[in-house]
Amino acid sequence: MAPFGSSRPWFRNIDFMDQVANQTFIMCKPDAVERGLVGEIISRIEQKGFSIVKMDQRVPTRALAEAHYEEHSDKPFYGELVDFLSRGPVVAMVVEGPSDNTFAVMRTLIGKTRVDDAQPGSIRGDFATSTNENLVHGSDAHESAAREILLWFPS
Repeated sequence: MAPFGSSRPWFRNIDFMDQVANQTFIMCKPDAVERGLVGEIISRIEQKGFSIVKMDQRVPTRALAEAHYEEHSDKPFYGELVDFLSRGPVVAMVVEGPSDNTFAVMRTLIGKTRVDDAQPGSIRGDFATSTNENLVHGSDAHESAAREILLWFPS
């Protein structure tokens, strides 16, 4: 079992999910750090009225990157995702909003995954140049937010 594997029951903890209902996990990926866009991304989050309640810059270990992208482990691009995420520093954040749809609002602010589909005004629409390196990760549901928050901020 991977040290961060989802087979651990903690991400199904209803009490924890209730505690983070108005929080989500956001990460500035290595390309955002390399391009000096972290400040711009944080500024957009704060201008939206959300708070960053936890933040850490680090280079993810391969094990952490594998656990983060575990849902894609059977896909042909999985190795590339893991290599990309672990190639340099990222800025991991827990973002808190005023209601339980924080993850959905943040996904809109971030923009569509495919760079060709990302709307102007979104982070990816304004700054991303490649779908493979699209600057930001944002949880896509309450369950993934709870899992990712515990994965990146275990204490």
